[in-house]
Amino acid sequence: MKEQVSLYRTDRLERAVYRAICGRDGIKAKDIAARVGADRTTVNRYLYKAPFMKELCYRDDDFLWHGLIRQSRPHIGLGDFCAFYATVGEFLELSEEEWFAAMLEGCRRIGRNLNDTRGLFHSFKDCRKVMEGLLDDLGPALRPDWEIAFELRINRARYIRIYADVLVVTEDKVFSLEFKMKDRIDPEEVLQAAKYTEYMEVVFGPDYDVIPALVLTRAEDLYRYAPLGDTGAELPVCSGDMLFNLFDEYMGFLEG
Repeated sequence: MKEQVSLYRTDRLERAVYRAICGRDGIKAKDIAARVGADRTTVNRYLYKAPFMKELCYRDDDFLWHGLIRQSRPHIGLGDFCAFYATVGEFLELSEEEWFAAMLEGCRRIGRNLNDTRGLFHSFKDCRKVMEGLLDDLGPALRPDWEIAFELRINRARYIRIYADVLVVTEDKVFSLEFKMKDRIDPEEVLQAAKYTEYMEVVFGPDYDVIPALVLTRAEDLYRYAPLGDTGAELPVCSGDMLFNLFDEYMGFLEG
């Protein structure tokens, strides 16, 4: 069960300041202010007090601001927060044994608890099997330069929390997949799958659509939308064998 926290709410200007920093390699406060159309005093308040800048950005000795995760392809720095990160092409070149060894080493590096009493290792391999099936199903639509990440853990100080079992980052979309070894939809797990979407939208920036989904690996032939509590919104839920349908719906492989 993932840690339950109250999520900090960003605003438009904080997102713009974060974008100005993470969209390039080093920028001064005065140039940030010019880019976002705000005065220096306001921008400095965000730089030194807003959580996304305090916890995912830093200022160097030349007074240039940098993001720990760049808003570029590939997303430099993203791998520092994942147990495993690679391009899809690199991932497919690894055997299960090689990938699993890299996963365990990465979990230790990012401080991921490796207590296997509840089948954690089996769940890792279950995720990999489903992802291999998806990538095979995609066939010629697959781009080897897409990025794939397992066990994303951004847990910075007090405010910023982002967890995801698997990310697939295409040219303009981020599929954030929450895996459960179950065959039935749990409303709480639907909410869990969507919980960090707003934060991912900040991290990846306005050029990306973030698409959260719940994947039930013990189900078959399942693809539907489930309500997100009483918000009126819905979230896609699918079995592992129907994950291609999720990607096709948002990327249109079968159109025409």
